Amino acid sequence: MNDTHEHIVKQYDSELHRLTGEIMRMGELAISQLGDAMDVLQRRDSTAAKRVIANDSTIDALEHEVSHDVIRLLALRQPMARDLREVLAALRIASDIERIGDYASNAAKRSLALNESPAIAMVPGLNALARMATDMLREVLAAYRDRDETRAMIVRARDAELDALYTGLFRELLTYMAEDPRSISSAIHVMFIAKNLERVGDHATNIAESIWFIVHGTPLLDEREKRDFTTAPIRA
Repeated sequence: MNDTHEHIVKQYDSELHRLTGEIMRMGELAISQLGDAMDVLQRRDSTAAKRVIANDSTIDALEHEVSHDVIRLLALRQPMARDLREVLAALRIASDIERIGDYASNAAKRSLALNESPAIAMVPGLNALARMATDMLREVLAAYRDRDETRAMIVRARDAELDALYTGLFRELLTYMAEDPRSISSAIHVMFIAKNLERVGDHATNIAESIWFIVHGTPLLDEREKRDFTTAPIRA
């Protein structure tokens, strides 16, 4: 009986480890996709942009695999307590990463539209926004791998900094459009790319909160600090 129980525990641990591995693989692909999307935007490379868009299906397929594994674990293992939290959090985290992959794909699609218009000067803040969003994702994945809620909370706190950077970039683009109306169409595409990057930070924050839930078994009750003021009136 003891040998049987030990075998079941080891098998279950192996399945959880596999689930974590699938999510880490998804995260690595999402990080790669974000970097590639920004690269093709800079180089105005439509062929490479189409590859980024096509590669999104790989992340989608991995999310389906995670969902399948979660359903199987719930049905066959009937996990309880922390084990149940691990499985449910995996499902949520996979969904967050899938959305991040969508944002990278959307950015690549916007770059295709931008390539049909005369080149505009890329605002420096866009690259800074991309770097911060990607770094947040990389850090929160490491926190998930190690189940490190302290590291996860650092990522969560950085979301306000990303919001502030996005707000500054948004207002810079408004000024750019006001000064050169010919740039409005292209600048709007850049604005949507910037919003996609800001949303990457939101999903990285969601992952951080899922890590907290895994470790502590309770949701975070304090609201996130938000510094996205793009819907507020702009004062001179």
